[in-house]
Amino acid sequence: MEDALFRLDGKVALVTGAGSVGPGWGNGKATAVLLARAGAQVFGVDINEAAAAETRDLIAGEGGTAVAHHCDMLAAEQVEAAIAACLSRFGRIDILVNNVGGSHPGGPVDMPEEVWDHQIDFNLKTAFLGCKYVLPHMEAQGSGAVVNISSVAGLRMGTGRVHSAYSASKAGIIAFSKSVALGYAKKGIRCNTVVPGLMHTPLVEHRLVRQLGANDAEALIAKRHASVPVGHMGSGWDIAHAVLFLASDEAKYITATEIVVDGGFTAAGPV
Repeated sequence: MEDALFRLDGKVALVTGAGSVGPGWGNGKATAVLLARAGAQVFGVDINEAAAAETRDLIAGEGGTAVAHHCDMLAAEQVEAAIAACLSRFGRIDILVNNVGGSHPGGPVDMPEEVWDHQIDFNLKTAFLGCKYVLPHMEAQGSGAVVNISSVAGLRMGTGRVHSAYSASKAGIIAFSKSVALGYAKKGIRCNTVVPGLMHTPLVEHRLVRQLGANDAEALIAKRHASVPVGHMGSGWDIAHAVLFLASDEAKYITATEIVVDGGFTAAGPV
């Protein structure tokens, strides 16, 4: 995809959650690097400044252009300042990738109210704030592409752990994207969603093993691989390639829809 097709030369991409929580390739890190390989100038924001700087340095090491910026996507004033900094550096924003999010298990009875509130904000409000401060500039340009990251948890429910807030917020991302897409369809702005399934990113070792109380990370990973019809989890690069397609001019007639990147997991039904 980094060849003649799907080129982003001359475009500026703002990627949230552009760092990675551990060694390897998270969705945001892989996306930022791939967009840069396609020719985009990347403005990567992350609450972990060192993680964002690592992504920036990887891009620079490959001859690309990138800026790392510290930003808490839950803080409106920081989001607004990040957008202003991107515009000051590059003069425009052509692509917005809202990638911040995370899960916490629990249902309405056992989940503390503050956990519910944080999940809704972390997964949904972050995309809202990104759009709130970027869309006016895209509208002034007369063009732009927004790609929001959801989850198959917003499409289907398993019979194992309950993730009421995560599922609600990720389903909300899909609806939010459609609403934005239709509201800006005549203004040259597209908005779509990438829906990851079970992915083997650094978050698995960093969060899931701990959340599940699993002492055997290898066994957990094997179980996740086996639950996917194609026989293995995806990677951050699978998400990155879907984002690149939706952000590119080749997808100019695609808006208000989703690309599910799950190896057949959703179609296989609850497990």
